[in-house]
Formats: sequence, structure tokens, C-alpha cells
Amino acid sequence: MSVLSLSKVLTGASRLVITNSKAPIISRLMSAKVGDVLPAVDLFEDTPAKSVNTGTLCASGKVLIFAVPGAFTPGCSLTHLPGYIKESDAIKAKGVKEIVCVGVNDPFVMAAWGKAQGADNKVRMLADPSAEFTKALGLDQDLAVLGGVRSKRYSMLVQDGKITQLNVEPDGKGLSCSLAENTLPSL
Repeated sequence: MSVLSLSKVLTGASRLVITNSKAPIISRLMSAKVGDVLPAVDLFEDTPAKSVNTGTLCASGKVLIFAVPGAFTPGCSLTHLPGYIKESDAIKAKGVKEIVCVGVNDPFVMAAWGKAQGADNKVRMLADPSAEFTKALGLDQDLAVLGGVRSKRYSMLVQDGKITQLNVEPDGKGLSCSLAENTLPSL
């Protein structure tokens, strides 16, 4: 994969990404928004050998995706992921076929974290190891203290391949609008 990334152009927040990845988004100057088609990018479940394409996963029906800055981090482990595990039945009762947690970690770390948290059969743990999906959405942030480029914290509802709700934490890391209890009422 070849990626040319020019960040902090003009306003400091603009970004130009040119990629030959499988993602249908070739150039993005801003973050994803409601109404956008979800980028089709391969994420990984359990091992690098098991890829899950976001375009295929979200092609029909409702899928709730939430992203975390990092597996095993305090806010993600104590609040964010446990909330979605706890509310998984209520979320699925609203017609959501899958609940997906995305982290810019390797698939082994995401699988171990999911197992440690009791996510089995409730929340799918998908790894975005090179942040390709996260960057395609324009929801990446540089968190050197956590290992470099990570995802902003967000929740998103995708219906039939289109983003219908998007809740991005104002600072990219906080715990408010992207929490399960705050996402559930709007489903």
C-alpha cells in the first residue's frame, strides 16, 4: 500500500490522503460525516489471517461501530467497551445486527482484550493495525504516548453501507457522546 499523507496544510487540520488501498475514498479533506458511504477497508479479527471487510460487513442492515484510542487503556477498559457489552442486548433489540469495536492495535491484542472483557458473542473486536480504516474516515489522531497514530473515540451507526449517525468525542479521547448509554436512545 502506498500512502502519501500531507497533514497540517492550511488550517492545521486539513489532510490529503492518496492511497491505492481497497477503500473507495481516494481523497478526503475532512472527517467522515452523516450521509457518507462507509469506506470498504479490511480489518482483522483474532489473527492477521482473518480479514473482515467493512464494506461487506455493513452492506445491509444496521451495524454499530465504536472506536477506542487503545486496547487495555483505562477509559476504554473501565467504561467504553464495558458499556457496549452491558447494553448489547438492548442495542440489538433496536435492530442492530452487529456491534463492532475498532482499535488501532494488532488483532491478537484486540482479541485478548475482548476475551478479558467478556465481549464474546456481544461485541466483535476488530483490529485496524495500520490505521487504514481510521485514516479513511479522517478520525485519526497522533497519540505518541499510546504508541503513535490512534483513532479518535467515536460511535457510528451504519445502515445499508451509509453512515446515519456519528458521535465523535470533542477532544477525540473523552467519554461522553460515544458511550453506549448515550448512543442507545438515538438508535
